[in-house]
Amino acid sequence: MKWSEISIHTTNEAVEPISNILHEAGASGVVIEDPYELVKERKDQFGEIYQLNPLDYPEDGVIVKAYLPVNSFLAETVDEIKEEINNLLLYNIDIGKNDISISEVNEEEWATAWKKYYHPVKISEKFTIVPTWEEYTSVSSDELIIELDPGMAFGTGTHPTTVMCIQALERTVKKDDSIIDVGTGSGVLSIAAAMLGAEKVTALDLDEVAVNSARENIELNKVHHVVSVAQNNLLDGVKDEVDIVVANILAEVILKFTDDVASVVKKSGYFIASGIIQQKKQDVKDAMTEAGFIIEETIQMEDWVAIIGRRQ
Repeated sequence: MKWSEISIHTTNEAVEPISNILHEAGASGVVIEDPYELVKERKDQFGEIYQLNPLDYPEDGVIVKAYLPVNSFLAETVDEIKEEINNLLLYNIDIGKNDISISEVNEEEWATAWKKYYHPVKISEKFTIVPTWEEYTSVSSDELIIELDPGMAFGTGTHPTTVMCIQALERTVKKDDSIIDVGTGSGVLSIAAAMLGAEKVTALDLDEVAVNSARENIELNKVHHVVSVAQNNLLDGVKDEVDIVVANILAEVILKFTDDVASVVKKSGYFIASGIIQQKKQDVKDAMTEAGFIIEETIQMEDWVAIIGRRQ
């Protein structure tokens, strides 16, 4: 079977929304080529260091690649992708060069080539993300391992916005807490919350592909007795009060539903918001404060921000 590789030269700021556009267009996963990876300091966590080739990365910006089946609808799909990426400008998202190229690859090449970018990664004090095809042995008795297959959809769980959310959950989740994960994507945050001792976790996403992906990852990690997944637009129709709402989505979306979060978070409960670029940090803080949250902590990683608010 023939596949078409779509390559988009963009910015760090636009990586997540463009990845989401590609997933919604039918891509099973994305490859992100970020030159920052060449200079990022890494500890030898797993007994070996992976040598990266500078020729695989752009000199500036970020390249996002995805793979779509070659069929009679491909041209329409690519046009829709281009239009949706251009529409990101309406949200003041910098899309950079926005150079888009298309090429054909064989299924055998595509099916395995992207795996070279993905290895076990320790992302916090407790959690390590491990791809399903890798052998990995715990290095400590209290280490928590999340298995993910990024080929299903929505990334590897190692993006800074996800890492910060998991670190925030480590600091806030108490045994028997109830939690809502808004825009769950791969379900990784819901899985982490369940492993941290939450009694009930509800994973919500508007995208049917994400809902199915989250269910598969939740089953894979054996937390399906704690986590339920549903297709839903943000918190529409949600009435039950919970201890924590976590949302790793665009800042523009967070700004629209902070009041809804306040209506479902218990007093002294938490709102963990991530997916926020530096330029939007104060806007989100102001919205959370106006909705009745005290800003307890701001976490920063690379160009991204996560905010932990506690309801007064």
